[in-house]
Amino acid sequence: MRPCLAGILGGIMIAAPSLEGQVPVASGPPQIATTGVGEASAVPDRATIYIAVQTRAPTASAASADNARRVKAVMDSLRLTGIGADQVQTANYNVSPEMAYPTTPSQAPRTVAYTVTNSLLLKLKRIDDVARAIDAALAKGANEISSLQFSSSTADSVRSVALTAAVADAKLQAEAMARAAGGSLGQLLELSTSIPVRPMPMVQSFSARAGVQTPITPGEQSISATVSARWAFVPGR
Repeated sequence: MRPCLAGILGGIMIAAPSLEGQVPVASGPPQIATTGVGEASAVPDRATIYIAVQTRAPTASAASADNARRVKAVMDSLRLTGIGADQVQTANYNVSPEMAYPTTPSQAPRTVAYTVTNSLLLKLKRIDDVARAIDAALAKGANEISSLQFSSSTADSVRSVALTAAVADAKLQAEAMARAAGGSLGQLLELSTSIPVRPMPMVQSFSARAGVQTPITPGEQSISATVSARWAFVPGR
């Protein structure tokens, strides 16, 4: 984990004088407001991936039966690679007709085929399982792999490191501003953080290649935190 700091915004807030004709509003003591950012990185050790089998046939029952055979073969193959049943979940099952639309108004649309799609969500606990799962599924009839998303089991602790860096960044800015204004930093009045943004999935397409394992590189995951803070400003004497 490598924390780093980045300053974003800072300001000293002092109540403005009232406009002519308005009732004066009592102003409070001056304050310093800053926003700090911290960042830390984590190595992903988990992954989720969607694997689907799509089949087409003249009837819905034929397409469904073919789909069921292929999905069973995919799931059996995944189990043989060491991926447990608790890591495989049905994410979607869809049956849709394929329509042919006539060129003349006197003719009615007709169904020419049916498409069945069964999507599985794999929640993998080891990065090494990703390539094995992809290759095993494609070899047994899977023909759609829609996305791959990496995550880290240490994300919460890494975000704590980023939060610590963000608070330090906000305070560093506030102290510099207080000195520049000829005073010093008083007590902390308010401190808040925003909801963390989760990493976006990495979308990638795959195809089976005999004898060659699908290359997977998770890289590092950057986790950032932002805090907003207000301190009392103590004027110099």
